[in-house]
Amino acid sequence: MRIAIASGKGGTGKTTVATNLAAILADYGQRVSYVDCDVEAPNGHLFLHPEIVSEKPVLRLIPAIDAERCRHCGACARFCRFNAISSFPKTTLVHRELCHSCGGCILVCPAGAIREEQISVGVVQSGRSGGIAFTSGTFNVGLANSTPVIRAAKEAAGNEGVVLLDSPPGTSCAMIETVKGCDYVIMVTEPTPFGLHDLHIAMEAIQRMDLPFGVVINRSDEGAQDVRNACAKAGAPILAEIPNDRRIARAYSEGILACRALPELRRVFADILTRLAGILAVTDLRHTTLCVELQQSLESAHSGSKKALVP
Repeated sequence: MRIAIASGKGGTGKTTVATNLAAILADYGQRVSYVDCDVEAPNGHLFLHPEIVSEKPVLRLIPAIDAERCRHCGACARFCRFNAISSFPKTTLVHRELCHSCGGCILVCPAGAIREEQISVGVVQSGRSGGIAFTSGTFNVGLANSTPVIRAAKEAAGNEGVVLLDSPPGTSCAMIETVKGCDYVIMVTEPTPFGLHDLHIAMEAIQRMDLPFGVVINRSDEGAQDVRNACAKAGAPILAEIPNDRRIARAYSEGILACRALPELRRVFADILTRLAGILAVTDLRHTTLCVELQQSLESAHSGSKKALVP
């Protein structure tokens, strides 16, 4: 079961939610993987403090021009939708940072003047943080297309148990690549005009991908009603509201998980998982067994709690 934690903008608390959910799942004996797909600025390791056991480079194929064979006909440049090749009467240039490694330029070159060479675009680290399997991608500075590193991180994480994908912010290709193929998307927002504006954009993107999603309001205060209204209009359930508490910010600045620093928040994050399990058990029969098991483990940890959402 793959769950993406995304946001319309940076700074909403996306990583806070993702890492705390991972910790709660591990505490209750669930198999859980945390994958930091925010490869341009990964920071999940600051809170989970994993022991890294492996590091693999992410390699990508890009075209290289044989100057002696190239006729500078422009066939490759006309084919490339991303303008990664420019052809002039006396020279043909490859813009590596724009290439999407489709290999089409090699197929259309009439002179056979293009070959492929490998370049490194980043690394994927794997390890563990207690009961949490940890995977993180890091994108090389100066390049433009981070999706190969995100794909490599998702592949390295596997599919066993609950996989939490910490998405890059916004609605660019990086976010779309992260949420693609997920069973559910948790959108994290804040009750500000900027947060609400970007939440609308992100919700529209997720709806166009036909993915189920719910919303967590972080730093919730008296301004949260506008977000609640927007979620109701979009048919998006509000999974939780995390209070605007200075103690949470202090724990964040010290690299401490909120559910560890403030024990009362454990129930908030556990309730997110319980609600999510209830939704997925009904809407996605592939995960019914896992969802019911998850609900039971979470509910048993809180004697006298409300009944499970699944009959």
